[in-house]
Amino acid sequence: MEQYYNYKSWLIRLFSILMIIFLLLISFSVYANVSILAYTKQYIIEKDELNGIFQTTIILGAAVYENSKPCPMLQDRLDVGILLFENKCVDTLLLTGDHGQNEYDEVNGMKDYVLNKGVDKSVVFLDHAGFSTYESMFRANEIYQVKSAVIVTQEFHLARSVYIARKMGINAYGIKADIRRYPQSEMMRLQLREYLARVKDYIYIHILKPDPTYLGEQIPITGNSEITYDN
Repeated sequence: MEQYYNYKSWLIRLFSILMIIFLLLISFSVYANVSILAYTKQYIIEKDELNGIFQTTIILGAAVYENSKPCPMLQDRLDVGILLFENKCVDTLLLTGDHGQNEYDEVNGMKDYVLNKGVDKSVVFLDHAGFSTYESMFRANEIYQVKSAVIVTQEFHLARSVYIARKMGINAYGIKADIRRYPQSEMMRLQLREYLARVKDYIYIHILKPDPTYLGEQIPITGNSEITYDN
């Protein structure tokens, strides 16, 4: 009987420890999200609130179809980025996304889209190794030497993007690219994913500070854009 009570007591202690760990993780996730949202609130603005000319607009990649045609969300990001350039808010476009495999290429799909809209290729820079928001901002700072930028993506994604960029040392502001209504089921999935991604990137920025998958030689955003092209 004593052995039974000792076993039961051990299970209760284990359960209590696990519950404490679980509550600490939940608390930290809430803290990370609230911190990012509160910090970036003043830097997410409307287009007509932009003051001055920024070096570039960082347009973050998203899914493309088999023919490299951008998905609706990505089209909206690109259209807003083009508008910023046409309105002389930015000097260049930095298109950053996943081109880690020959059979999947977000970046050239983005490039073809903006060039077909009449943007001159001399102002369009490509980042083929923007495999995540963290890596895109890290490379924008380290490789492309970006000092000031307007970040274009959907509202759910903006706070994390601006937070990372500013913590990397970029004078960054965010502009929403929510031109159309997106499916509610998709938005719920993306918002949950974003909640977790904020926690991950908060840890990356403040604790782990990992390097991106690829670094390489510097390609200043003020230089020649065509050296970033692969076709």
